[in-house]
Amino acid sequence: MNPNINLPNTLTVLRVASLPFFIWFLYQKEQAYHIAALVLFSLASITDFIDGYLARKWKQETEFGKFLDPLADKIIVVGCFTTFIFLHEQIELWMVILIIGRDMLITTLRYLAIRLGKSIRTTMLGKVKTAFQMGAIILILIFFILVSSNKRILINEVYQSGKLAGMTVFGIASENAVAFVKVWKENGAPGWNELVFGLGGFVPYFGMLLTTLITVLSGIRYLISNREVIRYSSIRRAFGKNGN
Repeated sequence: MNPNINLPNTLTVLRVASLPFFIWFLYQKEQAYHIAALVLFSLASITDFIDGYLARKWKQETEFGKFLDPLADKIIVVGCFTTFIFLHEQIELWMVILIIGRDMLITTLRYLAIRLGKSIRTTMLGKVKTAFQMGAIILILIFFILVSSNKRILINEVYQSGKLAGMTVFGIASENAVAFVKVWKENGAPGWNELVFGLGGFVPYFGMLLTTLITVLSGIRYLISNREVIRYSSIRRAFGKNGN
């Protein structure tokens, strides 16, 4: 029997397979589908912990699973953020490009380490990065559920108008935040609908901005911690060329 065919690896594959359904749910207009998207993403996140735990407990860890598990996480995160670009004017392309670039770089480094028979050093900042990415996705999904479709359109129109006027997304989000605080001070605490609508005008952007910055920093830290793998790979390539 193929050792790669086991329950932990199956859960990892199912996690990746859930992504198309997640995207489809988000593009539906009914709130029930958006809730389903949040539930599906939450379940996928939970299986990320379960498959690793089961693999260690049942001694079913495989090289295939070690490579696929972090790759599955990256596929889901990138898929979620890429989808948000088309649904939220607050989510900028450069943010997702940096996240994708970081993940592609680290995946390549993992592959090199496997080829060279080296181990990869993980860092605490990498775990923090993962927590922030998952948190940002859940945060955006929650606002997607709480803010009505009409108000989401209104928020997007504010950002579109600001961009046409030459403003940056950071500037628009900052203005929305300042306006929200000003209204709160002048009129007192807003009602639930006004609170959600006001926060929805800038919180997703700043949450995504912070997540992007932490992702980039974790990538730099990852490269520094594993510079020996990069150095050894460069030496082997140079030796191979000179030897042939």
